[in-house]
Amino acid sequence: MISVNICSPTLDLAAPWDDLVRRASPNVFMNPVALTVANETGFARIRVLLAWDDSSEPGKLVGMWAFQVRRISRLWPTLLEALPYNYAFLSNPVVDPAFVRDVVPAFLSAIRNSPSLPKVIDLKSFDAEAESFDMLVKALTEQGRAQLRLSESTRPFATPELGVKRSGSTRKKLRQDWNRLSAAGVVDIVNTGAPDTAEAFETFLKLEAAGWKGARGTALLCDAADATFARQMVAALAERGNASVALLRVDGRAIAAQVLMYCGATAYTWKTAFSRDYAKYSPGALLIDKITDDLFSSGGIVAIDSCSHERSFMTQFWAGRRRMADLLVDVGAEKSLAFSLEAARQRGYGSLRRLRDRIRAWSMPAPPKSKKVSFAAHR
Repeated sequence: MISVNICSPTLDLAAPWDDLVRRASPNVFMNPVALTVANETGFARIRVLLAWDDSSEPGKLVGMWAFQVRRISRLWPTLLEALPYNYAFLSNPVVDPAFVRDVVPAFLSAIRNSPSLPKVIDLKSFDAEAESFDMLVKALTEQGRAQLRLSESTRPFATPELGVKRSGSTRKKLRQDWNRLSAAGVVDIVNTGAPDTAEAFETFLKLEAAGWKGARGTALLCDAADATFARQMVAALAERGNASVALLRVDGRAIAAQVLMYCGATAYTWKTAFSRDYAKYSPGALLIDKITDDLFSSGGIVAIDSCSHERSFMTQFWAGRRRMADLLVDVGAEKSLAFSLEAARQRGYGSLRRLRDRIRAWSMPAPPKSKKVSFAAHR
C-alpha cells in the first residue's frame, strides 16, 4: 500500500533520499539538501510530497516530488510549480520504477485532497522519456483532469554511447582551439569538490558577472538573494558529494568554470562561465568537452544532462537528445478559473517569445555560405 504525506523539506530526508536515488530515475533538483536551503533562506516556498511503501517495516521511501507554491502577482491565483526553485531545470518526480504505477496517481490524489495546496500545477522542463511522464499523462486522462501541453522540445544529453561527436567540423575546431590555447601557456583542468568548492564557485561567480550575463544584469551576483541561495546550495550539495566546480586554467588562472551537480549515476552541467579575454579559444566548450570524457571515464557516471535548451552550443558536439515537455495541469475536480487564466497567460507569453525570435531572425544578416563553427554560452 502507498501512502503520501506532505511536508516542508528538512535534512532528515537526506538518508531516505540517498536510498531512493539508488533505485529511482534521477533529478538532482529534488535533492532535499537543495530544497532545504531554498526553503530556509526564503528563496522559495516549498512543499514536498513523500510516497511510502507501507508494506515494509519500517516504511520505505519510494517517491518524492517537490513544488514551490508561487503567485506571480497579488491578483493572480496561487500555483504549484514543479521546478521547485529558480535555477532548477527538471520537473520530474523521483520514483522507484517498481512503484511508479501506484506512486504517480497517489501524488495527484494527495494534491487534490490537500486543503492547503493549489490544484493547478505548472510542469516545465519535464523529461518526456521518463516513465513518470507516461504515467502522469495516463493518470490525468483516466481521472478526467484538465491538461494542456504547452510546448515540446529536445535537450542536449550525453551517454557513453551518445556522447561527444568524434568527427566533423566541431571536433576539428575543438582540437584547433585546444592546441592554440596550449601554445598560450600551461593549460590544466581541475574539478574541485568539498572542501574547495566554495573558492572555485566564487571564481565561477566572478567569471559570470564579468561576462555577457553581468552586462545584461542576469548573472547570479546581480541579485543578492540569488547569489546567497546559489552559494549555500552548491556548498551544501558539495558537502555530500553532489556538486563540484570544474575550472579550465592557463598558467594557474581560471578562464572557464563549469558548475556540476550529481544525482545517482547522472551528472548535470548546471552553470557555465568563461573569460571574455579568451573567448577566441572557446574555453567553455573546451571545458565541457574535456569534462564529459573525464566523467564517463570515471565509471560512476552513465549520463550527463545539459540543463540547456535545444539551441545551445552543446547540440554541436553532444549527439544525444532528450525529449522535454512543458505542461499545465489541473488536478481539481473540475476545470478552474485559475487553470484558464494561467493557460491564457502562458499561451500569450509563448506567442510573444516566438514573435521575438522571428524578429531577431529577420534582423540578423544572412550567414556566409561557408559558416564557421562557433560556440556561445548557453546558460
